[in-house]
Amino acid sequence: MVDRLAEVARQIQARKEAEMDGTMEEQREGRTARAIERQTSRIPSDVFLWTGVGAIAASLTLALLGRKNAANFVGQWVPTVLLLGVYNKIVKVAGHDVTEPQLH
Repeated sequence: MVDRLAEVARQIQARKEAEMDGTMEEQREGRTARAIERQTSRIPSDVFLWTGVGAIAASLTLALLGRKNAANFVGQWVPTVLLLGVYNKIVKVAGHDVTEPQLH
């Protein structure tokens, strides 16, 4: 009984892996996405983190100087910059260069 369950589990895993291989084959990036990934993968992840921290500091400084609108404007950069950093990290880990190494 245990052997049969182990065999069924192996078959299910093999099917999942085959489906994933097919999915990866079908998902090719367009020229624009590859060009963006090629450029953004060269930027160190720390740049995005420190830019976000810098935007926080600039926003705080502007708020302390009484420039509320400018502080809000600069403060809204933070999530965008950090999200770009997450995108950068994803590109490095699972971008087109993983499946198409000759392009990088």
